[in-house]
Amino acid sequence: MNAAVMRKVGIGINPHPNELDCKRIERALSSRQRYRYVSPNVKPVRGGYLIESPCCSHNIDKDGGLIDVALVHHDTVNGMWKLFRKNHASGLWEFYSIYYRLTSAIEELNTDPERLFWQ
Repeated sequence: MNAAVMRKVGIGINPHPNELDCKRIERALSSRQRYRYVSPNVKPVRGGYLIESPCCSHNIDKDGGLIDVALVHHDTVNGMWKLFRKNHASGLWEFYSIYYRLTSAIEELNTDPERLFWQ
């Protein structure tokens, strides 16, 4: 790829977060299997998206306040998506898995077979 083309397509610039993908994630979360009766928020963060939701189970927040559910981060080096879960006991983000496509990461978040995200 020549230098002019590289500058034009913005090689090295992370295209995330962006408004289109933020809306795509919001829409996709409506098909999740857990806590379907709450409305999660998708917030743009540097390099990705933060998903938070009211804690309707009261497992994490006794008052049902807003808690972190997942962090989806775009890796500009390899173009893959990294999905993180919040360890609420330690207050730290933990790496969960890596995906080639954003839709695959969101599908995993929606099914949450081990109940690691939607607690």
